[in-house]
Amino acid sequence: MKRVLMLFLTLLLLISMAVTAFAIGDDNIDNGGGGMGSGTSQSYWNPGMDGVRVSVINAETHAVIGSIIDLTNQVPGTSLVHFGKVSKLSYNSGRALSAAVGGYSCINPAQSLPRIISSGDYSASIDAIRSYFTDEQTIRGVAGYVGIDFDTLISGKYKIVIEPIAYFYYNGQQYAMTATEAALYDQMVDGNLRAQMASLTHKNLPLAIFLEEADLGYPAWSGSKTQKVSNAEIISSLGIGVVRFNDLTESPVVDSYDYEYRVDTDVITSVEVSGGQSDPDNPVSVQFTIQGTTYTVGNVYYPDGDSQLAWVKWHTPDEPCVITIRVSVSGGGSAQSTITANITDLDGHDPPNPLANDRNDAFTKTAVPNNAEAASASWGIWSPRWHEKWEWVSNWEQCWHSSWVSDGKGGYWNDWYHWVDNGWWEDHGWWEFDYNSYSASLTATMTVTPDSKNPTAATKTLKSGYGIQESVNASVSTNQSTAVTAAQNAVTYFPEFGYQSFWRLLDRNISGKHSTFEFKQNHYSTYNRRTHFTPVWFPDGAYTPYTRLLDCWTPAGMLSVNLTDSLNISGNLWSDWHIAPDNP
Repeated sequence: MKRVLMLFLTLLLLISMAVTAFAIGDDNIDNGGGGMGSGTSQSYWNPGMDGVRVSVINAETHAVIGSIIDLTNQVPGTSLVHFGKVSKLSYNSGRALSAAVGGYSCINPAQSLPRIISSGDYSASIDAIRSYFTDEQTIRGVAGYVGIDFDTLISGKYKIVIEPIAYFYYNGQQYAMTATEAALYDQMVDGNLRAQMASLTHKNLPLAIFLEEADLGYPAWSGSKTQKVSNAEIISSLGIGVVRFNDLTESPVVDSYDYEYRVDTDVITSVEVSGGQSDPDNPVSVQFTIQGTTYTVGNVYYPDGDSQLAWVKWHTPDEPCVITIRVSVSGGGSAQSTITANITDLDGHDPPNPLANDRNDAFTKTAVPNNAEAASASWGIWSPRWHEKWEWVSNWEQCWHSSWVSDGKGGYWNDWYHWVDNGWWEDHGWWEFDYNSYSASLTATMTVTPDSKNPTAATKTLKSGYGIQESVNASVSTNQSTAVTAAQNAVTYFPEFGYQSFWRLLDRNISGKHSTFEFKQNHYSTYNRRTHFTPVWFPDGAYTPYTRLLDCWTPAGMLSVNLTDSLNISGNLWSDWHIAPDNP
């Protein structure tokens, strides 16, 4: 019946235009933009050829829920190039662009969208955009399209993410791109998209929608609302708006730290450098001062209007602390001048000593956590190359001559000249830039087994009260090894504690970009085994430890993955004991 009702409500939205609208969502949306440049016959955008990508996001885990949809008032061409229906959150978690020609689908809502992207002659109304996407009918329609119950959608557990889309021609081919897709694609074509379509792809499209407040791991945009922005700024901060339901959700937590690191760990700290153009004639360098040591990164190159990541690899202290990193830029560029890093220690939270008479009659199983993870990341380095253009520089000079002229009276000297170009060739060329892309991906496996000292365990089955052992194997693949660390920390949480309160920081063994992890020696174990004892009261069924693999650092941030494995609990250790009467 609920499905029938939802279908009815969705159809009602599509056919009805004269229904009273109520705002039920709280918008986190702002916009900007400005004038448009002139296109070419092969690369251009017509104002109004825009739309939005809509996805529903779990507010806690940041996972995408249901279908992703594109809404537009237009009818794009059937042979346009697109990249599927992918949320910005997925791209920032390492999803790569995957182009397709044709087969693009979109929805023309009966209640027409407001103008999304500003042009030189028409500024999109932020009030109209906010009103549209917080309107009850719009949200009911989104629920129907995505495939989620309306009451569930507005319960406070979910948020709606809005991304602007532009339909435009580039080199004679029509494309559909969100702001994030345009930035990623520009990296793939070495900045050529920006070179031809910058006013759209690097200004009015990404600035069409951005956040007023930090949300879902993205910062509020505090940069210019009218100037062109870099690929890195688009990917990290722009082209995203959020509709949330704040009366049922907690206020966003503002993190006061730029980085969260662990003690005794190799880490990478990065800043985005921009401003003017940096090339071998006008180079930029960056200095990081960390705990009294200054690290200098030279030859930080980037084209005018873009930016470049500069980073330093260093090792954190052995004790928890907060470190202020000072950053200075010389040569004309600018970057964040102060970075605050919180250094934490995950050790010291081992579970208490389990006892044979422990009880927990009120225990109920908790769902395994699904923390945000990033299994891959990408970044790049601008490489300048000189484009020669030799031109002749004229230097006309008089070349004088003297000759004797006889005139019957003895003669005279005649002085005369002609013009000679004593010029030279000069190279009036310029610096061009190639964007060299790099990436890293983290893969890992986790295996839990009964402790080998367990006398009655099978391969994946044991009785509660006995110990288990764990092994984690992790590998990092990258095409810039010097800019990436191995995975360095693994923390395992257990179902008997609801995956909180107590955990085990695993011992690590690192060789190159390969890491292995196992439990530390347990001082409650008779044989000092690397084991974790299951509680004797744990009910029969699946026993699933959860491991968070951390601290694989790249210039684009930390890679991390969630890992689980399960054993089957059947019976308890008391069934292995038999008390016989004394011999008469």
